[in-house]
Amino acid sequence: ADIVAVENSVNAQIRSNAPVRTRVMTPEDAVEAGALALFGEKYGQEVRVVSMGDVAGDLAGDAVAVIVGKPAQEGKTFSTELCGGTHVSRVGDIGFFKVLNESAVAAGVRRIEAVTGEAALVHVRLQESLLAEAAAAIKAAAADLPERIKTILDDRRKLEREVSELRQKLASGGSNNETPEAKDVGGIKFIGRQVESVPAKELKPLVDTLKRQIGSGVVAIAAVNDGKASLVVGVTDDLTDRVDAVSLVRAGAGAIGGKGGGGRPDMAQTGGPECGGAATALLDIEVALGEAK
Repeated sequence: ADIVAVENSVNAQIRSNAPVRTRVMTPEDAVEAGALALFGEKYGQEVRVVSMGDVAGDLAGDAVAVIVGKPAQEGKTFSTELCGGTHVSRVGDIGFFKVLNESAVAAGVRRIEAVTGEAALVHVRLQESLLAEAAAAIKAAAADLPERIKTILDDRRKLEREVSELRQKLASGGSNNETPEAKDVGGIKFIGRQVESVPAKELKPLVDTLKRQIGSGVVAIAAVNDGKASLVVGVTDDLTDRVDAVSLVRAGAGAIGGKGGGGRPDMAQTGGPECGGAATALLDIEVALGEAK
């Protein structure tokens, strides 16, 4: 909203086509007259003061005056600055003003970058071309783009959820109502499973699903996806006083090139670059579980 107010105000001044006024005075008198001096700049005994526009009765000017923290006053010029020279004799010669971006310079200070004249028109034409290209890509009118993009993003999120659910169902062995086959390791049920193309963020929900299915035991999942290996170990609540998921995941971390691992006694995770070590990591976890007492 502030950027729009600045653009509206500057372009209103440009349309007024007021003359550019130039005076030569001492730096002290220039600052007293309201000219803006840049910090760190060195000025001689005389400076050139350039004044442009008039804020009297200009609502857009009032908006900008509020933004910069100085109230607009009747009869005051829109811009008074110390300047070495300008390329226009009237503000209308600027033609058109368009802000490209703004950024922080220091605490409470923002920098605005803008283009004027022909460069501003070229920028607007480029934006129109990009808008038309985007509209054509999704076969919609430019005015319908916001709603169409929202619909596409909603559909994508829905599809991602469905794909994630299907991946988890396949990785868990089918229906959530089926009890997966588990090994007996020292009197504790253990599921060690390697899966492919399952993102790391989906492993914990998968482990939780398998934990619910076995009721009591330890679940370890090693996943290979996008050239990386991930390892997650889950321990059901009734066993956390005997078995620690963090210790188990660390036991398997070395095989996949991981550096330890972290989490809670009931759920821990690690990762590494050695995809070929996924099966070995599961075996290392099984051995560590057998040694846990």
